[in-house]
Amino acid sequence: MSDKGADTRAKSEKELAGQLQDLRRESMNLRFQRATGQLKNTARVREARRAAARILTIQNQRRSEAATTGSGKSK
Repeated sequence: MSDKGADTRAKSEKELAGQLQDLRRESMNLRFQRATGQLKNTARVREARRAAARILTIQNQRRSEAATTGSGKSK
């Protein structure tokens, strides 16, 4: 696991939701900058998109774990 994943996993749900909102806002701004020709660091678009995906993956894993441990075995 990378340091990015470990740092992200250590955050609470509220922190993750806030960070995801910030990344989505940044991604939108980067798209506007790219469309108007003002974007200097084109790699940041990919970084922001991947960071958002990392957060969504962790949130989904937590929901899945909570559903399996909360309901018990369904066999």
